Amino acid sequence: MENIIEINHLKKDFGKNEVLKDIHLDIQKGEVVTIIGSSGSGKSTLLRCINLLEIPTSGEILFHGENVLTPGYDLPKYRTHLGMVFQQFNLFNNMNVLDNCTSGQISVLKRPKAEAEKIALENLDKVGMARFVKAKPSQLSGGQKQRVAIARALSMNPDVLLFDEPTSALDPEMVGEVLKTMKALAHTGLTMVIVTHEMAFAKDVSDRVIFMDQGIIAEEGTPEDIFVTPRHERTKAFLQRILED
Repeated sequence: MENIIEINHLKKDFGKNEVLKDIHLDIQKGEVVTIIGSSGSGKSTLLRCINLLEIPTSGEILFHGENVLTPGYDLPKYRTHLGMVFQQFNLFNNMNVLDNCTSGQISVLKRPKAEAEKIALENLDKVGMARFVKAKPSQLSGGQKQRVAIARALSMNPDVLLFDEPTSALDPEMVGEVLKTMKALAHTGLTMVIVTHEMAFAKDVSDRVIFMDQGIIAEEGTPEDIFVTPRHERTKAFLQRILED
């Protein structure tokens, strides 16, 4: 399998607080990787370092074999290869659904408007939001906003799609619709890295599960390895706590 992203010796400090400690992680083409762990374990920071919303303190991020942290590397171009779906949707409230999904394509990828709209409509259709093209975000439920955000990210044709706890800001009844959308995408061969606290979902869709604890990758493996036969005490304790909740 081809590695799209390879992370070596990655560290991230915020002042004296060491949030990520010597992270090693490969992400292969077509793989669905979920990252689990308690709050403050470094999951979201790792995701934000991968797409350079946070600049790592040290280490390497190789994209198709090239270190994107090398001085002079074309960071804006690198970022166009990564889609990001945030907790809070981050839609433009002054634009309708269609424009939300075309603006990045037109301004960043320089696609003609007609082509951008065609691609946006295909992706809105994929997530069940095609009939809302004229709606403004304020007219949508949280689950609908998140599905538009997913369509927007897909419309940029990313090599890797990153999800940062995409259901954590949703009402419980809306979580299912977003997870269903993501589950369908997971079966299309898309490369996805998902920070989530939805354990049943992680167990169901992942090729690989990463358990983070106190800024390190404490354990990784198949869903079976992590959820059924975890090796480390910290993983066992975390899962037990989650199940009790």
